Amino acid sequence: MWWAGAWKRKTGFCVFQLYSSLCSPDTTAVALHSETMAKDMTLLWASGSVPCWRVMIMLEEKQLQGYNHRQLSIEEFMNKPQELLDINLRGQLPSFKHGNIVVNESYGACFYLESKFKNQGTKLIPDDTDQQALMYQRMFEGLTFYDKAATVVYYEYYVPEGERHDSAVKRNKEALVTELKLWEGYLQKLGAGSYLAGPSFTLADVVVFPTVANLFRYGLSAQRYPKLGEYYGLVKERPSIKASWPPHWVEDPKGDEDTLKDF
Repeated sequence: MWWAGAWKRKTGFCVFQLYSSLCSPDTTAVALHSETMAKDMTLLWASGSVPCWRVMIMLEEKQLQGYNHRQLSIEEFMNKPQELLDINLRGQLPSFKHGNIVVNESYGACFYLESKFKNQGTKLIPDDTDQQALMYQRMFEGLTFYDKAATVVYYEYYVPEGERHDSAVKRNKEALVTELKLWEGYLQKLGAGSYLAGPSFTLADVVVFPTVANLFRYGLSAQRYPKLGEYYGLVKERPSIKASWPPHWVEDPKGDEDTLKDF
């Protein structure tokens, strides 16, 4: 249920990074190559979807602006248009295609793009093996983080009214608090100004930051979770994050702030 609570409007826009006309010849050549490669890419996505946002950040970091894309409304997604099924037989988002290659799982798409364009844009897998190990650890812990966040934020969408129980709500909230404290501790250990796997922005940040941003969108307190708040403030200023910021968040900056305000 990636779409739960994700739209308050059916339409949106995507802001793409532009290259200056004053670029050096080498930079211009890289930009033209990137644009050519991107034209063979298609992404179907949803505003506010954490998995979709991962892929969009990745495309920005690899300087692949100009890809073909379309934002689906909730109604379109529920009706499973043929355009979606042609790329993704599961009828899910994101749906990503590069030429004849289809990679719809968000983590898989991010790994694919880093491998395919490893010498382009931001280097997202560090050379240092210790940092690599930490990056992979945080990446895959990010799946648990997202799951625990979603069971709280989207509980009423996941669970039919007749099957909801206060005990389940309490249990889900306690699990999310435990998870939040873990990530606070990770960032505390790394020190101020650090990313999730050390001093450099990596794949771990690409895939985990959308979960963090979604939690603050739903009212998570930076006072109660200062390290996560500091991390959120640091990463949201990156050009790739600004360029891919969910359109309906731009239109409605406050969002659903009451959901997690008491956490």
